[in-house]
Amino acid sequence: MEIRLRVFRFQPEKDQRPRYDVYTIETDPNERILDLLEYVRGDVDGSLSFRRSCAHGVCGSDAMRINGRNLLACKVLVKDLGTSEITVEPLLGLRVIKDLIVDMDPFFDHFKSVLPYFINDDVPEDGKEFRQSPDQRERYDDTTKCILCAACTTSCPSFWSHEQYVGPAAIVNAHRFIFDSRDAAAEQRLEKLNEHFGVWRCRTAFNCTEACPREIKVTQAIAEVKRVLISGKIE
Repeated sequence: MEIRLRVFRFQPEKDQRPRYDVYTIETDPNERILDLLEYVRGDVDGSLSFRRSCAHGVCGSDAMRINGRNLLACKVLVKDLGTSEITVEPLLGLRVIKDLIVDMDPFFDHFKSVLPYFINDDVPEDGKEFRQSPDQRERYDDTTKCILCAACTTSCPSFWSHEQYVGPAAIVNAHRFIFDSRDAAAEQRLEKLNEHFGVWRCRTAFNCTEACPREIKVTQAIAEVKRVLISGKIE
């Protein structure tokens, strides 16, 4: 089939403002959007810039806006979009460095602010490991699936209007450790999330849940953190 690929372009060394370049491409409906971008960069315009790594939906590096939705270019097939008109743009809410590449530093700064790692200075009773039941592990299983693609955070209206908002991805990663029975730093994370630009900036728009390529129940996880802050109990 023939598709019309419209790509956001911005090269700061020579462009005063962004533009869209259009490429007409003969392709198979089963090709991925990432394949189309690779074709353009390899055979049409080598200056096109975008991030990619594993190309299998694991690293999250090729998250971008495809026909107005935050998606992973490596997971979306041409036929999935149901149209021959495809527009590809960078994620919203983050500064564009070049073409489809955005500055991820603010995103990762928010991520790091919630202490997204295991904290416990105690020694297990057997001196070997902290034991955990299957039910205890299941409690936070969903939020372990985050690949830090930023699709959820950059789909959030609250993040668009307040870049200081810690964002859904950071809350999801805080959730993963707050509900981990082995961790001992829940209070520190909750204190951070209870700040002005913490979890209360969420307006329950559900954009984050819709955007997550790993199908994490993001809005539900945020609600569970809010519930802990209100009740003072981790259940």
